[in-house]
Amino acid sequence: MKNDLDMTLIPQHIAIILDGNGRWAKKRGLPRFVGHRRGAFNLRDISIECDKLGIKYLTVYCFSTENWKRPAPEVEFLMTQPIRYFKKYKDSLYKSNLRLKAIGRRDRLPKEFLNMINEVEENTKDHTGLTLTLCIDYGSYNEITTAVKKIAMECKEGSLNPFDITPDTITDHLFTSGYPKLDLLIRTSGEIRISNFLLWQLAYSELYFTDTYWPDFNKKELIKALIDYQKRDRRYGGLKK
Repeated sequence: MKNDLDMTLIPQHIAIILDGNGRWAKKRGLPRFVGHRRGAFNLRDISIECDKLGIKYLTVYCFSTENWKRPAPEVEFLMTQPIRYFKKYKDSLYKSNLRLKAIGRRDRLPKEFLNMINEVEENTKDHTGLTLTLCIDYGSYNEITTAVKKIAMECKEGSLNPFDITPDTITDHLFTSGYPKLDLLIRTSGEIRISNFLLWQLAYSELYFTDTYWPDFNKKELIKALIDYQKRDRRYGGLKK
């Protein structure tokens, strides 16, 4: 299948909604947290594959602003397991060339979790490989609202004229400021919706939905999604000559 992939048409920025961890576990008669754990290992594997393929940015939906509504034990696991995972593998991460970032609200995260994010961002900021962005306590409504507030303050302070506001102004005030345009969104597990994820960034992105649960979304599934992407006729509202 990889032979069918055009390496000259590799997207620079893809995003994935990591869906189906709980259902993957339930299907096997296992607790939901086992699915989340398997999903975390899969994120590591897919990130490595993306880096090898020359993808520059991978942005993943890990924990939404609405996920706090989930059962307390599951939320606690999601707020503590990454810390254990990070402590175990941080040496190999720092030796790699991957750059890690996190976007979303930070005021509601546990202190130890926030400290972990700050540490990994600081220690990988100069890496030049794949930029893996973890969207944690993230919601697009919150992101756009935050951007609007920043722009409003600049107008109030006189550093920005309201009549000079353009779509680029909004883009530059989002959490993903400085990122290349989003080429492809992948959602696993068979759900066909966006779920308040990167709404502004998705304006001209290609969408790919698969029934595969995230823990089973392997290299073969990734390449299948990329081949499908390369078959799309991306006209951005216009016509190709």
